[in-house]
Amino acid sequence: MCSVGGRRRTAAGDRELLALAVPALGALVAEPLLLLVDSAVVGTLGTLPLAALAAAGALLSTAVGVFVFLAYATTAAVSRRWGAGDLSGALAQGVDGAWLALGLGVLTAAAGWVWAPDVVAALGTPSEAAPLAVTYLRWSLPGLPGMLLVLATTGVLRGLQDVRTPLVVAVAGAAVNALLDVVLVLGLDAGLAGSAASTALVQVAMAAALLRVVVRGARRHGVSLAPDVAGVRRSARAGAPLVVRTLALRAALLVTTAAAAAQGSTALAAHQVVSSVWSLLALTLDALAIAAQTITGRALGAGDVAGARAATARTVRWGALTGAATGSALLVAAPFLPALFSDDAGVREAMTAALLVAALAQPLAGVVFVLDGVLIGAGDGRYLAVASAATLAAYLPLALAVHRWAPGGTTGLVLLWVAFAGAFMAARALTLGLRARTGAWAVPGALR
Repeated sequence: MCSVGGRRRTAAGDRELLALAVPALGALVAEPLLLLVDSAVVGTLGTLPLAALAAAGALLSTAVGVFVFLAYATTAAVSRRWGAGDLSGALAQGVDGAWLALGLGVLTAAAGWVWAPDVVAALGTPSEAAPLAVTYLRWSLPGLPGMLLVLATTGVLRGLQDVRTPLVVAVAGAAVNALLDVVLVLGLDAGLAGSAASTALVQVAMAAALLRVVVRGARRHGVSLAPDVAGVRRSARAGAPLVVRTLALRAALLVTTAAAAAQGSTALAAHQVVSSVWSLLALTLDALAIAAQTITGRALGAGDVAGARAATARTVRWGALTGAATGSALLVAAPFLPALFSDDAGVREAMTAALLVAALAQPLAGVVFVLDGVLIGAGDGRYLAVASAATLAAYLPLALAVHRWAPGGTTGLVLLWVAFAGAFMAARALTLGLRARTGAWAVPGALR
């Protein structure tokens, strides 16, 4: 009987995990699809515009990614309060997070507009592609406040286990972006500026749609919509360790892009597509991590430490299996994908080889993203900050070695992706796995 009961609990846990992960998958995949559509449309303009998109896209993703705590920390805080039975407090936390997102978005967009040429140059963008990269970046920046509001409001809804609303909004946004991209870039010949403007407009519209849902819920439960300075500060303090974590991860991505840029426009153009595919698959795997965040936060908020640890073991298994599945699919698709993005033979060859490396690393990536999600859901931000800084320190010498000594072309790009997808991800798996085994992260209660 105990065995039957255990199997039933396992099956119920798997169903809950998938019920959260599958809609989250759709919402997560929709976002990198925006960049893939941009890559495909811009790729028709030639190698230089695609290389410029690679540089500007990396910088814009970094600007947004630095503030991903707006989603992750909000999910953890809201789910823990909800697990403790404090729904009004959960929604108040979400409103504070939205105000913080708006303020950070406006300030970052303004700074980015002024310093766009400097950050493009600092990335090592080839001189012939730099002006185009500045154009794309500046036309994208008006949408940055919307992008950060999407993060914050999505975090609120995930924390309340509403994963369907972000899915609907993300899919609609991806569809509209694809249409606008084609119309502006190909129909109206607006070039990179048209592609960037399309993304900015869609992100603002998505933020408005999600914010409306959060505002409706807050009003229903009597939660004030006015900015609470103390609450905004509390949200900022809670997210600070995750900023350190994210900065370290984004630094690794930027260093990787800079190493590709040093190999010339051909390698950088190929790297743009490979990194977009990696992001797509990473977020596919991260759907399980999103589910783990919510389940972990709710369980610990309710004082159920055993439930949180059981969910961790379950999601790690699912992460490894899902990574094996995505890796197998990419191995099959790798010889055919490059033709969709470029007609340059050198770009296609380098792209194919690097995609094969990315495919082999998928099972390891699945475990890494799930463990990262569990610790975020537990509010274990301080450890994540330290661990991320340590893995960056381990990766930098490898990336710099590739930058300095690797040959150009296909060989150099393959070595770069072996360093990133292999060594860097292995270091992350080690630090996260050791922490998960200790159980020090599983502290019960609504607040850490």
